[in-house]
Amino acid sequence: MDIEVKANQSSIGVVASTGAMGDVDNTSASYRWKVLIASVTGYAMDGLDMLILSFVMASVMSTFGLSLAEGGFVATVTLFGAVIGGYVFGILADYIGRVKVFSLTILIFSIFTGLTAFSSSLTELNIYRFLAGLGLGGEFGIGMTLVTETWPKEKRARVTGGVAIGWQLGVVLAAAVSAWVLPTYGWRAVFLVGSLPALFAAWSRYGLAEPPIWVARNELRKRLREKVKNNEPMTQEELAVYKETNKFPLLHLFADKKISTKTFGLTVMTSVQNMGYYGIMVWLPTILMQKHGLTLTKTSAWMIATVLGMMLGIMVFGYIADKAGRRPAFITFQLMSAVCIWIYSGLSDPMHLLIGGATLGFFCNGMMAGYGALLSENYSTDARSTAENFIFNTGRAVGGLAPVLIGMLAAKYTLSGALALLAFIYIAAAINVYCLIPETKNKELID
Repeated sequence: MDIEVKANQSSIGVVASTGAMGDVDNTSASYRWKVLIASVTGYAMDGLDMLILSFVMASVMSTFGLSLAEGGFVATVTLFGAVIGGYVFGILADYIGRVKVFSLTILIFSIFTGLTAFSSSLTELNIYRFLAGLGLGGEFGIGMTLVTETWPKEKRARVTGGVAIGWQLGVVLAAAVSAWVLPTYGWRAVFLVGSLPALFAAWSRYGLAEPPIWVARNELRKRLREKVKNNEPMTQEELAVYKETNKFPLLHLFADKKISTKTFGLTVMTSVQNMGYYGIMVWLPTILMQKHGLTLTKTSAWMIATVLGMMLGIMVFGYIADKAGRRPAFITFQLMSAVCIWIYSGLSDPMHLLIGGATLGFFCNGMMAGYGALLSENYSTDARSTAENFIFNTGRAVGGLAPVLIGMLAAKYTLSGALALLAFIYIAAAINVYCLIPETKNKELID
């Protein structure tokens, strides 16, 4: 704790001497909005790419003569690439800059999503999907880090909610591109057209400056390294800061027992979030068609209602989290998610299913508004992007197993019954927040 205080004091001193701006309130409104737009479009590319694959999977399987298992592996390898990319690019963003790495990830995504259209074999297809996934993996954490480091603390959850809505916009864009392009031009054209929005994402980052808080910390790091290189004398405070700023970013997440426990608790939260999302979005349409006999058109209407519910939930959650606090918002939405899933598993009337789907989306995915703010507020600038991407993408990896686990349970019991088990997982998540996660509302970001 002593070292932390000294490090922050020393950092403040260097910021003052270099003239760098450490207070996000001093950044211009136009800069903040450009950061937000860039982050939203970046995360929209994440949703676009992941969902495009779902829409064209049947056509891809037909082209290459794939089994269900082989088709599933194409989706898995994309997700695996996203997890690895999240880890790698999160760390790089803490070392060399958020904007630089953010731009690199969108370049990788656009190139390999476009190249997917030219795949001539299953091996090529998997390689391109893995590499596209690498680029996608960095989008969430780096975008969230950028907005939290540039927007005022009083609006932090709402602006990270804005980034989270980007995913839903990507889902809508994926549906539109697939509907317009797939029937006439085939799945290869869908991937080509799907890579074009990346040009807008790249444009939105043009000329974007690094956040002042990161610039100040990086200047401090370089100044102290120069002192060490030249064998200049250093105070105890400077030595402590030097060690802190040169520590491998991932080690900050496990610096001591208290921080490790917090990292574990946050990882549980993101794992449950992803389990709920993938479990609901993958299996509920199947339940609607098989158990309730809904047509594809009615199932699509359910999907639209659910996505709209998600977007509204994100906006409401962000407001509540900023006004009432992170812990009350998460615990309330997690408990309500458990209740909604339990009730939904017993519905049968089509109109009730439609309204219930929107309500499920509202609570289960509304919490996406809070993760960017919560993760940023618990870690320092030296490891903020690493923490965002490591914790969320670990949760994504765990959550990606949900469709498989639910499918296995459904084979033994019933699909709706297996899905209802998610209710108990959300209750466990609420207990996790109550026991392990500190309140960080209006907390100043740690240098």
